[in-house]
Amino acid sequence: MATQRASQSRSKTKSKTKSGSSGLPLSKGELTKIHDLMVKARALEERMIKIYKVGEAYFWIGGPGEEAFGVPLGMLVNKGQGFDHDWMHLHYRCSPTLIAMGMDFLTPIRLIMNKATDKCTGGRNFSNHYSFPEWNVAPVTSPIGVQYSIAIGTAWAQKRRNAKGITVITGGDAGSAEGDFASGLIWASRKGNELPMLITVQNNKWGISTHYDEQHGESHVSDRGIPFKMRTAVINGNDPIESYIRLGEEMAYIRKTGKPVVLEASVSRLFGHSSADGLNPRDELDCLEEFEKVLLKKDVLTEQKIKQIKDDYHKEAQAAQVKARGELSPEATTIWDHYYVNQESGDWRNF
Repeated sequence: MATQRASQSRSKTKSKTKSGSSGLPLSKGELTKIHDLMVKARALEERMIKIYKVGEAYFWIGGPGEEAFGVPLGMLVNKGQGFDHDWMHLHYRCSPTLIAMGMDFLTPIRLIMNKATDKCTGGRNFSNHYSFPEWNVAPVTSPIGVQYSIAIGTAWAQKRRNAKGITVITGGDAGSAEGDFASGLIWASRKGNELPMLITVQNNKWGISTHYDEQHGESHVSDRGIPFKMRTAVINGNDPIESYIRLGEEMAYIRKTGKPVVLEASVSRLFGHSSADGLNPRDELDCLEEFEKVLLKKDVLTEQKIKQIKDDYHKEAQAAQVKARGELSPEATTIWDHYYVNQESGDWRNF
C-alpha cells in the first residue's frame, strides 16, 4: 500500500515538474550542483578511509553510496539557528548531507584524526559524530536509533512556537528496529498534536552483517507509519533526481500541514559497516557512477569535466589531511570541557 502510494506520488510529481534543457526534470544548474556535491562527499569518504588505513585514525564509519540521498537532503534544508530553521538529528552516515549544507573537508578530517581543533567534539569522539549548533545540527550519537526519540523535543518546541522550521531525522534500517523509532512514531502522530517531522530511513538492507529480511517482517520500514495514519513514502535513494524532487515534496507537505512523514530511501552500502568489519569494496550499485552515466548521455557534463572535479576535490581532501596531521591532540586537562552549558575549562569541580 505504501509502495503504491509512493509510486503514484512520484508519477504525479514528475508530470508536474518542468524539464530542463537536458530533458531531465531539473535544470542544468541543479544537476551540476548535485553532482559536484556528490563528488565532494565521495572524495571525503575515500580520504577518511585512507586516513584510517595508514594508521592516522582509530576508527572509520561513513556513508559512501548514500550521496544520492544525502546531498539532496542537505540542499533542501532550511539551514540556520533557532526554531524557524530546520533541526537536524542525523546518524553517522550523514557526511553527504553536511557537505551539501556547507561543511568543509578540514572539519570531518580533524574529527576522525582526533585533533583538539575538531570543532564538533574537541577530538574526543568517533568519525562522523558531528555537532553544529549554528546549523541546528544536534550531536550525532553512538547509541543506535536514539535520534528518533531525541528529535521529538525539537519538533514539539517548533509546534508550540508555531515556528517555520521542521525537524529532520535520518537513520538506517537496522536502527528502526530499536524502541526509539517506535516512540518517535507515537509522539509524532498523536491526534491533534501531530509534529512537523520528516522521519527518514536509509535502507541499505544491512545491519552490520545481519540482512534486512532476518530482522524485519514488514516489506518496507515506512509501512510502520500506516497504523498511525501517517503519510508515508518509498523512494529510490540511489537516484539523486528522484531524491531531490520527492524530498522537496514531502518537506513542503510538512511545512504546510505541520504533520509528519515517514520516508524510506533505498540506498547502497559500498563498503563494510565500518572499519570494525572491513573496508573492502562491495559489489553494489554506485549512485555516483550511475548519475554520471545519465549526465554524460544528456550532455550535461563531459568526461574531462568530471575528471577535473574529482581531481580537484581529491587534492583538497589530501591537503586537509596534511594540515590536520600537524595539529595537536586534546590535552588531558580538557576532558571535562563542554559537559555543562557555559562551563569554563576547569570549573567542572564546582558542579
